[in-house]
Amino acid sequence: MKKLLLATSIVLILSTLSKAQNVKEVPPDSISYSGALYQKISAKPKYPRVVGYLGFILPLETLQEGHLTPNFDHHTTKIGFPAGVNVLYSDHFGFSYEFVPTITAAGGTSKMSNLLFHPGTMFRFDHGFAIITRLAFETSGRYGFTPVFNQVFAHTKAVNYFVSAALPNRWGNADKYSLGLSLQFGFSFN
Repeated sequence: MKKLLLATSIVLILSTLSKAQNVKEVPPDSISYSGALYQKISAKPKYPRVVGYLGFILPLETLQEGHLTPNFDHHTTKIGFPAGVNVLYSDHFGFSYEFVPTITAAGGTSKMSNLLFHPGTMFRFDHGFAIITRLAFETSGRYGFTPVFNQVFAHTKAVNYFVSAALPNRWGNADKYSLGLSLQFGFSFN
């Protein structure tokens, strides 16, 4: 009887040890059900999805007829306030509609000097980077296109904060071609 109890105890101990050696490390988002291991599936965003955004844009430099003109020259400055809607069709593509009123401050006074309609296609990449190719139609009579290089630098549950560099190319209104460099900061709603 003692031998049978000893043999049964040894078998139980060995089977417990062998089961302990087969334990797998599993991700924290997995579920065990009826002896099987299941991975929780992350909810994918549904498309199309509409996302609004707000920001401000500072024109830094403009090159026209071989001359560089800084934004903060001769006690004059301009600042734009872009507001828009991005219609996202996938993780990698979307379309953006943007309106940018621009305020010019000079000589102790300020005024709204221009309104820009800025639609464009959005090519989205990993890590929050996007390239946006925009058309440009200004109430000042200028028109053209603007490549924009956009990077999301902070995510929260409610908003994503981003920074953009823009290269506005403009023609029209009896002025020579101009190329600008602008810096934009803003946030998009999630």
